[in-house]
Amino acid sequence: MGLEDQLNIEELNKGLEKLKPKEIVEWVFDLKKKTILTTNFRPYEVAILHLVTQVNSFIKIVWCDTGYNTPQTYRHADELINKLNLNIQLYVPKQTAGHRNQTLGLPSIEDPKHEVFTEQVKLEPFRRAMEEHQPEIWFTNLRKGQTAFRDGIGVLSFSKDGVLKVSPFYHWSDKDLNQYLEENQLPNEFKYFDPTKVESNRECGLHI
Repeated sequence: MGLEDQLNIEELNKGLEKLKPKEIVEWVFDLKKKTILTTNFRPYEVAILHLVTQVNSFIKIVWCDTGYNTPQTYRHADELINKLNLNIQLYVPKQTAGHRNQTLGLPSIEDPKHEVFTEQVKLEPFRRAMEEHQPEIWFTNLRKGQTAFRDGIGVLSFSKDGVLKVSPFYHWSDKDLNQYLEENQLPNEFKYFDPTKVESNRECGLHI
């Protein structure tokens, strides 16, 4: 019996709304299930990386690098990996960005080829990571207000494959996170670009 059959998500979300993010993380690890954290080093990702690794410094952190991040994001990633001693599990597309640029290019979101592009640079590497790690629980930094889809999920939600997604900062605003970063002396980086989403209020298909 999987977690989807064991947990009453609606009732749990009501209770978890009253807990602090760290208490939510501690609750997750008390479940003693196979757990991973995913990151793309976008703005404010440092908050969940710091929060979760403060509770469990050995957790595996999956980074699916599209190969199209900005120089600032790559420098930010290196800084956080070293500063927080992150246990990064790196996954990249099977085709190099240079090869893809010649055969497919960087299609706009209106171009039918954009679906193929997203599959190659994000969805396939992510599926490969999940198949290799077989997690029961997946920490994410989804927050209410990011997209219409995310407004309706809560702290806990299930992926289409039945993995329990946990978003400890779900109810936090940018202002709340700025305070967290300041209190913990953590860097942030805003020059981030996701070629599969382009616009911040779009979903790429990873969470739907």
